[in-house]
Amino acid sequence: MAKRGNYSGEKWIQSSLDIVKALESVGVNFEIQNITVFNKIEAACVFVGNHMSILETFVLPCLIQPHRDITFVVKESLMTYPFFGPVLRSRDPIVVGRVNPREDLRTVLEEGQKRLSNNVSVIIFPQTTRSADFDAKNFNTLGVKLAKRAKAPVIPFVLKTDAWGLGKRFKDFGKISPTKPVRICFGEPLHIKASGKEEHKVIVEFIAGKLNDWR
Repeated sequence: MAKRGNYSGEKWIQSSLDIVKALESVGVNFEIQNITVFNKIEAACVFVGNHMSILETFVLPCLIQPHRDITFVVKESLMTYPFFGPVLRSRDPIVVGRVNPREDLRTVLEEGQKRLSNNVSVIIFPQTTRSADFDAKNFNTLGVKLAKRAKAPVIPFVLKTDAWGLGKRFKDFGKISPTKPVRICFGEPLHIKASGKEEHKVIVEFIAGKLNDWR
């Protein structure tokens, strides 16, 4: 469908929901917290959260897309991925090379602002890579910078998705562990003031605190 140009937002939601059902069919339990926050959003926003596994890339669309049109910031190599590449391209993502940080920053700020001005929200994972552990030192301020530039609110989120493990040879093909529940929690909207340092601190503390509670 994506290759033919027929992969709509509604079909993206259904694909995402199908993956949730497939995971539930093998025993994975989902717990979604504070999803009513979407009722407080009146315009496009920047979603900022930790990145633990490939699972969130598949699952977040069925949670957010029914309320707000969204896209992701993704690395360039994913655009040529077998099967998943066409799907990602159909969502008009913001593509970064992960080689030149300054160029990536400019791309996210310029392209992100375009998406937001067209009422498309942006999901950003500020960590340098997927990890089961959260390290605030590797959690950059890119999402806050975009929100400040576009005068858009930030919705922080925290997730525990290690039920889909990281593969040894290929990260995306890790083991599914049904005994590990999938937990996703959305925070309250933040409006960036001044430099954004305080809001970034709030986001980091929200993620670290919730992960600690879940452990």
